[in-house]
Amino acid sequence: RIPVYAKAGSIIPVGPDIEYTGQKEAEPITLVVYAGADAVFDLYNDEGVNYNYEKGEFARVRLTYTDASRTLTIGTREGQYSGMSKLQQFNIVLVTGEKPVALSYKAKADKTVRYSGEEIKIEL
Repeated sequence: RIPVYAKAGSIIPVGPDIEYTGQKEAEPITLVVYAGADAVFDLYNDEGVNYNYEKGEFARVRLTYTDASRTLTIGTREGQYSGMSKLQQFNIVLVTGEKPVALSYKAKADKTVRYSGEEIKIEL
């Protein structure tokens, strides 16, 4: 392991190791949220094995963290691509000064949600 320094107000998605781009999509995704400031992150996905993204075949989900209310908003999915999973599980880990957590796909989740493409708000 190496130290990772993340500033307050960062969102870092992590998933299991994959050996090649055509391997099945990572499921679930762990979202590591660093408290202390507001954050925005666009989670991008495509087929990963061709250039169809140049034709608009990709999906993007905006993640927004509001520190004052400790709320993570997973926005409405925009776009789609062939073979895309309609449901996605997110394990959410909140890191604070009082609760440091190693950056790991296997970190113990504070919340777990199933995302179907519609906006959801999660209080952490």
